[in-house]
Amino acid sequence: MTTTVNPWKILGKQEVYDNPWINVTAYDVINPRGGKGIYGKVHFKNIAIGVLVLDEQLNTYLIGQYRFAIDVYTWEIPEGGCPEGTDPLESARRELLEEAGLEALHWKELLRMHLSNSVSDELAIVYLATGLIQKSPQPEETEQLTIRKLPLETAFAMVEDGLITDAISVAAFQKAALMQHKGTRLV
Repeated sequence: MTTTVNPWKILGKQEVYDNPWINVTAYDVINPRGGKGIYGKVHFKNIAIGVLVLDEQLNTYLIGQYRFAIDVYTWEIPEGGCPEGTDPLESARRELLEEAGLEALHWKELLRMHLSNSVSDELAIVYLATGLIQKSPQPEETEQLTIRKLPLETAFAMVEDGLITDAISVAAFQKAALMQHKGTRLV
């Protein structure tokens, strides 16, 4: 891997929008070829958290919900936000209980990724949760959720068929498939 110096020169910046979840800033820049321009950056105030859940029979859990920003009902792994200064694993535990009504005895970090690094600094951390204990879901007031238990192989097929399009979920299932392909035991 090659590490290079930032080729962008920042001449100034202006905050355009701010709320409890995101901040949007416009930068006056000189781009790598020397041209003047603007660059917009969305700063996410939470780390995106995802939980790939597996039981002993290699079943997983998907959460169905309407996503306002894309005007579509989606299927995805349990997900949520980790506020700055909060332990990501504790946030993952909270989201799993809230959305799926599950607690897990065993946790493993599966992957980290930047979700849309051309305009955003959003970091995502995905965990693998096993050793499940059924509780009651505790969704937030902004969530109207459907919980679906299905074989992991069915979720892989849903990704392949374009029925799961959420980036965190797709990456989690692709990572699990790669691990299986390499002979790594998931549960």
